[in-house]
Amino acid sequence: QVQLVESGGGLVQTGGSLRLSCAGSGFSGNNYMLGWWRQAPGKEREAVACLSRNNGRADSAESVKGRFTISTDNAKNTVYLQMSDLKPEDTAVYYCSAGGTTWIAGRKLRNCLPVRSWGQGTQVTVSS
Repeated sequence: QVQLVESGGGLVQTGGSLRLSCAGSGFSGNNYMLGWWRQAPGKEREAVACLSRNNGRADSAESVKGRFTISTDNAKNTVYLQMSDLKPEDTAVYYCSAGGTTWIAGRKLRNCLPVRSWGQGTQVTVSS
């Protein structure tokens, strides 16, 4: 069972930057999709970015393209979400995930499904 622990959230002003980290343990090989999701108050959880631990292929939601970048350091079993040009609508609890199996080009963010492990979440608040 993969265990995930997020860190790096906080309060930032509009236009600012944050880097979220997600440290994982219990990986059996590299055949995992690693994802970042977010859930704002009163809204459903949505996928933000997804990356293949095996080959590095990645995709992100249209709302964050050009501002957020997902990356991984497999040696450290850590996945990152670099967020820049933050906006108040980015305010949410951010979760990392592990799951999926094989990256398929047309599936994009759905490559991160099914999720088999979730982190506990980290709050990101962007003030206007």
